[in-house]
Amino acid sequence: MIEIEAKKTGAVLVQGGGIAGVQASLDLANSGFKVYLVEKEPSIGGMMARLDKTFPTGDCATCIGSPKYVECARNRNIEILTLSELVGLTGEPGNFKASIQRTARHVDEEKCNGCGECIQNCPVKYEIFPESEEKPRIHLEEEAFVQVNDIIGRYRGVKGNLMPVLKEINTRFNYLPENILRYVSIELNIPLSLIYRIATFYNAFSLIPRGRHIVNVCSGTTCYVRGSEKFLNWLKDNLEFEDGSTTKDMRFTLETVRCLGCCSMAPVISVDGEIYGNLKRKEIMEVLEQYE
Repeated sequence: MIEIEAKKTGAVLVQGGGIAGVQASLDLANSGFKVYLVEKEPSIGGMMARLDKTFPTGDCATCIGSPKYVECARNRNIEILTLSELVGLTGEPGNFKASIQRTARHVDEEKCNGCGECIQNCPVKYEIFPESEEKPRIHLEEEAFVQVNDIIGRYRGVKGNLMPVLKEINTRFNYLPENILRYVSIELNIPLSLIYRIATFYNAFSLIPRGRHIVNVCSGTTCYVRGSEKFLNWLKDNLEFEDGSTTKDMRFTLETVRCLGCCSMAPVISVDGEIYGNLKRKEIMEVLEQYE
C-alpha cells in the first residue's frame, strides 16, 4: 500500500488509463501539473487499444491511440501507476490524500520491453516442456530451399531480423507458406507462435496464396460516397474469383483498404501500389488489361 499526498502546488490524480484518461493527463501535464495516472490494468489504453477500427471514419484505433500512449509514458510530469486501484480519498479541494493499492509485479518495469515472453513461459500458468535437442525436419522444394536460405543468410545475426525476412518471403512467394514459416522458426530460433502473431497482424502479409497482382479498392469515406462499393461488386461479378478474393488463374487478388490517401482523386484503386483515380467502371478493365 502506498500513499500519495497531493499538495496545493498542483498535483492531480486521474482515475482510469483509457483514451480519455490519457488525454486528460496529457492536457494537465502540459499545463504544468504533476499528474498521477491510476490504472487497474497492466497497461494504459483501455478498450480503445483493443479495437481495430473506430466509428464513424473507420480509422485505425492503434494509429490514433499509440502516439498518445507513448507521449504519456515519456512525459516527465506524468507518473503512471498500473495494476493500481484507488481505495481511499480524504481531505479537501487542493489538499487531498489518496490511498492507492498496487498489485505486486514480478517483472522489472525498467527492463520490460513488452515482448510477452514472460507470459508464455510463466510456470504458474503453463507447464514448461523442455525442447528437443533434435531439430524437426521441414520439407521444402529445392528451389524454395535455396531462396529461403538466401534470405535467412543475409539477415542471420541481425537484430530484429524477423520482419525483413518475412517481408522478403512474402514478396518472393506472394504469401507466407506454412512449411517455410516453420523452417524460419527453426533457423532463426524464434517461436512459431510469435511468427504467426506478427504474420497475422500486418495486412501486408498473407497466409494464403495470392494472385500475381494485388488490386486494392479504397473504401474510405470519400471513395465510398463516390461509388467504390459499386467498383468492388462489379469486379466480383466480372472476374472469376475462386475463393472470393483471388481469380482462378492466380492473376489478381482483390482487397479493400480503408484509405489510400488520395481523396481528391476518389474513387481510387491501386494495382501493385500504382494509383488510379477518378475512375469510371468502364475504365477498370482497361487498367487491369495492362497487367498480363
